[in-house]
Amino acid sequence: MITPRVPLGSVALARLIAGHISLHACMAGMRMAAPLMALRAGHSALAVGILLSLFALTQVFLALPAGRYADRHGFKRPIGFSVLAACTGAGLAAALPLFPVLCLSALMTGGATGVASISLQRHVGRSAANNTDLKRMFSWMSIGPALANFVGPLTAGLLIDHGGFQVAFFGMACLPLMTWLWVRHTVELPPVALSDAAKPKAWDLLRNPMMRRLLLVNWLLSSCWDVHTFVVPVLGNELGLSASAIGAILGAFALAATGIRVVLPLMAAHLKEWVVVSAAMLATAVLFGIYPFMGSAMGMGICSVLLGVSLGSVQPMVMSTLHQITPEARHGEALGLRLMMINASSVLMPMLFGAAGTALGVSVVFWTVGAAVGAGARQAWGMRPAHYKP
Repeated sequence: MITPRVPLGSVALARLIAGHISLHACMAGMRMAAPLMALRAGHSALAVGILLSLFALTQVFLALPAGRYADRHGFKRPIGFSVLAACTGAGLAAALPLFPVLCLSALMTGGATGVASISLQRHVGRSAANNTDLKRMFSWMSIGPALANFVGPLTAGLLIDHGGFQVAFFGMACLPLMTWLWVRHTVELPPVALSDAAKPKAWDLLRNPMMRRLLLVNWLLSSCWDVHTFVVPVLGNELGLSASAIGAILGAFALAATGIRVVLPLMAAHLKEWVVVSAAMLATAVLFGIYPFMGSAMGMGICSVLLGVSLGSVQPMVMSTLHQITPEARHGEALGLRLMMINASSVLMPMLFGAAGTALGVSVVFWTVGAAVGAGARQAWGMRPAHYKP
């Protein structure tokens, strides 16, 4: 059940979204600039792949401790540590632009973004007055990372072109400071004490069948994001498409995902979480089935836009459901468990997709993941309120 504490007004929510964008943009900019610098310095594609994986790796190990920390200490303290870590990580790259330092920067900025996300999501979820508020606020919140993934790389690219990599890294180090300026006046919510005498373990949350269903569905849909990002360049290259055409296809996906998240808050009162997620999974399965048959940039672009709408609608519904099925005192822990699974998948799945695509072809990867997502729609349909047991 949701216990409202301090209502979150439109201005306060906007400040939280702006803070989220600033910190996430730091990581997104570093994720573009650091590999580019490594490539220009002559490092191998394998080394660059390892560097990229480090942005997600820290979040795998920090997610659960960060969730517990947020449950105990509230909003501002984990945000403050995240700002400090992100500034330090990007600042080190600006001072010493060497590959080992870039790896450390990836660990620090990636981890800081994960910790901040958990704290922000927990605070917003606890501020909701009802289930409609949950869907509305998480729909607005989900726009933040999408915009940050545009703002961060664009800013870093402009700074690289006009001042070099060290200037770009310094610029990224300044962005998290904006986060603190946006969120420093946020009103803390009263702590919620655990009712059990014994200290629970994070894995106890998995005893709830609804949590198991939710995490399975979330993992399947997260894998769809990864496979689309991985396969589209490969498929486009096989069709002889230009780099700009492939970039436009992926950009259309991102814009569509952002667009649906702008629309969702206006429809929140009329949406049911399990219906939206089930429909998104079935639509994704169909689109993955026909995607490999698209023989032109236009066909792939249309599929990409439809996939963006489908997959972009899911996160607010997942976050709303998660806050309804877990005890309020353990929201941060549940968010950490979810983030840990997503980032573990983001580290491992691209390697699996690469191996499968090499052995069987990228079409088979699309069809296999699509079949798994379609089969998982039954689990999503089972996430109905009648089954909720916080």
